[in-house]
Amino acid sequence: MPGKRRVNNIKWDKLDNTAQLFPVIAREGMSNVYRVAVVLKEEIDPAALQLALEKVLPHFDVFRCTMRNGIFWHYFEENKRPLPKVRVESKYPCEFINPYENNHYLFRVTYYKNRINLEVFHALTDGNGALNFLKEVTYQYIRLKHPELSGIVKNKLAAETSLNNEDSYISNYMHKEKKTYKTQKSVIIKGQKLPASKFSVIHGMMPVSDIKAAAKSYGVTINQYIVAAYTWAIYKNYLKGGPSEKPVTVAVPVNLRPYFESDTNKNFFVVVTSVFKPEKESYNFEEVLDIVKKSLEEQITKDNLKKLFSYNVSNEMNIILRAVPLFLKKIAIKQVFNASAKANTTTVTNLGIFKTSDPYSDYIERFQAILAMSKGQNMKITVISYKDELCLTFSSCIQETGIQKTFFRKLTEDNIHVTVETNGVNYEY
Repeated sequence: MPGKRRVNNIKWDKLDNTAQLFPVIAREGMSNVYRVAVVLKEEIDPAALQLALEKVLPHFDVFRCTMRNGIFWHYFEENKRPLPKVRVESKYPCEFINPYENNHYLFRVTYYKNRINLEVFHALTDGNGALNFLKEVTYQYIRLKHPELSGIVKNKLAAETSLNNEDSYISNYMHKEKKTYKTQKSVIIKGQKLPASKFSVIHGMMPVSDIKAAAKSYGVTINQYIVAAYTWAIYKNYLKGGPSEKPVTVAVPVNLRPYFESDTNKNFFVVVTSVFKPEKESYNFEEVLDIVKKSLEEQITKDNLKKLFSYNVSNEMNIILRAVPLFLKKIAIKQVFNASAKANTTTVTNLGIFKTSDPYSDYIERFQAILAMSKGQNMKITVISYKDELCLTFSSCIQETGIQKTFFRKLTEDNIHVTVETNGVNYEY
């Protein structure tokens, strides 16, 4: 069936190139866990959600794994333990997943009122792979709750759903690629830290048509506009609109699947950076936008994207490096990560326009996504669009909200109608 190609029915599998970083650096406080969520138009029935998960999981090898330590690399092994129970949400988003407390699975499913949350350890897959899985769980759940749909849709995976588990980094990389980028220390957003157990979430919902019109008026894409408005907010609020010896550097993950005709469920993305260094006394928004636009346009080409991930893959494929024991690799990976962590101020992840098919769309309100914090990055943005609504989410571990307010104020000035929801953490102190 088209869209259901399965590369291997795993008993064990290697981690993809990007995934190898996450088990080395993951810990409490830097979980490397992200959330994708779907908001339905009806309250969640936990028993039906559990059954939906149990029916769908066997089809997705990527999620049926536990992780092991090998001699030279971490690796995945098929997890035959019982699924962890679907639970009502009782903790803050994106908390560390302790495999020993989770039947060795590297994801969790929770719910709150009419929202289903899928939280995933990034070693398994990226946001696009997680949405592919969440969509099928949601479809199965809707079929269970609405048996009247049995005459309209069949009780099986959607035709467009991929079960491909190939490592698209390996299949697309160029041999002996040299490093094409360098890093420098960037602005770090600091402030009054929230308690370790707290996590701030602020959603901004807006019509896609509004933000599309605003971006078009400046001659840029929606993604370029969002990155520039965020950079502007940091510049105006945090840097007080003045010069800085360090740049505001925004990491922008790019989904590689459209560029290389991949439909893998594993990680397949690379990170480019927007760099704005305020050297003169003042900049207007158009100047910041122009700098951001040029910075991203120069990097987001198929050739450059291929060079970026090919350098990392070439290190993995190096015969000498492959023979280095895992415990030594961990030391080297941590050193490289700690050095590179200082090079990014923040992250903007845009998961693009997510589509569902009829009749399921009638039961779905919106999708959301949330990123956890990482070293040197105390605030991040995640974006996902569904139908004519774009949901932009700030996640933060600091109390101050000046940057978020400046950002949304800029959008409002550009005639974008924004509705804001928050978990209220910032107002508790």
